[in-house]
Amino acid sequence: MSAESSQIIPIGQLTRVRPDQDGSSPDPRAPSAVAASGPRVYVETYGCQMNVADSDMLSGLLIDAGYRPTRRADEADVILINTCAVREKAEDKVYARARELGALKKRRPELVLGISGCMAEHLKDRLLAQAPHVDIVAGPDSYRRMPGLIAEAREIRGGGAKAHRSAGLLDVQLDKTETYEGLSGAVGGDGVSGFITIQRGCDKFCSFCVVPFTRGRERGTAPREVLRQARAFVAAGYKEVVLLGQTVNSYRYEDVSFAELLRAVASVDGIERIRFTSPYPIDFTSDVIDTIAEVDAVCPYVHLPVQSGSDAVLESMRRGYTVDDFRAIVSELRAKIPDIAISSDILCGFSGETEADHELTLALMREIRFDNAFMFRYSERDLTYAAKKQPDDIPEAVKKRRLREIITLQEQISIETFQAQIGKRERVLIHSRSKRRDDQLVGRTPGFKSVIVPADGLEIGAFVDVEIERATMATLFGRPV
Repeated sequence: MSAESSQIIPIGQLTRVRPDQDGSSPDPRAPSAVAASGPRVYVETYGCQMNVADSDMLSGLLIDAGYRPTRRADEADVILINTCAVREKAEDKVYARARELGALKKRRPELVLGISGCMAEHLKDRLLAQAPHVDIVAGPDSYRRMPGLIAEAREIRGGGAKAHRSAGLLDVQLDKTETYEGLSGAVGGDGVSGFITIQRGCDKFCSFCVVPFTRGRERGTAPREVLRQARAFVAAGYKEVVLLGQTVNSYRYEDVSFAELLRAVASVDGIERIRFTSPYPIDFTSDVIDTIAEVDAVCPYVHLPVQSGSDAVLESMRRGYTVDDFRAIVSELRAKIPDIAISSDILCGFSGETEADHELTLALMREIRFDNAFMFRYSERDLTYAAKKQPDDIPEAVKKRRLREIITLQEQISIETFQAQIGKRERVLIHSRSKRRDDQLVGRTPGFKSVIVPADGLEIGAFVDVEIERATMATLFGRPV
């Protein structure tokens, strides 16, 4: 699967999630959870599952502050774009979308437009200079203050006491301790699969990655808080929780390890499925693999970013592991969990990557045979070690050609992997209505494969046993049995 796909995908990758998309899940909120009157807020998300989790939390926070959610930007009094900064292309898309939404102000000058999240943290005041129609720029540690920022911006827009201000509001201070304890995405989420951010920030400092500079240093959420959120999702009717972190398996809080936290969450009554993303190879320990193998609620699926099949490139990226280290993890996963599904991230065209390095990546893909992968060509991000010390010396034409070869190979592997599922039975959790047909629903297998099923007699949030009848390279089709 290429970088241009439009589903929610693992941390570090790009997608857009718009409340008005066809096929979006019905609003799960009870009527009492949403104010009967008050300003309407529209939240649009660009980025990874952590961005989606932040948007769910932000939506719940604003609902608690008296805002009403809307699925249409042109109905909103406040529009927030929650963003990713991993790739330059993501930022370009956000700028274009901000200009598009900013045009609404010509008809409604009182409209407030805000950009939050990693891109806001990365670009800071440059964003206000390049997008003067934006009223609020808020980093990923500023969500608690968003109701106050919006109130101030609305006062300015409405001609109040602070109307003399010409520049937008900027709040991008990173917080070494903020984990948003006490908040939850249960009200703002989809009612089926709830995101729990167990770890914020990153300490790995891979040479190409801007995340440590946009989300700060690594800090774990207290286990009691993770369990509180899990129980809140169960109380709201959710069937699945997804534990999130930039390097989620690096989690540690005092003497609690990631494997221990997984087992604790699985013990919460009502949690039927647990997933997590994205783990980091050097911290993928045997106790985590044993937990996946032994705990039924933990899904047999791992997204394990490899980035490159060349040791020289991995060293240049400062990834901290070798190809053999990666092979050993995959070998142990498949030995202990024979039905494990494994996906990955692959980055081509990094500084100094040779044709031989590229061929090693293709060879590793053929050897490992990932169920699917998220594939990108390198784009330089300022603030990173690579931007300062490692030249972006691979021509764009070469990057594009290498990416095409990677995508073509992965598509072939994925087609074979998905077709091998035909005739098998899977227990599928229904997540949403199909974007293409109203008479179809979309669910996921324990191995995180999407399955299209007829909608007759089925509801979103239900489990159904399905026999797989046909497959594409990214989707299974089945019938309830």
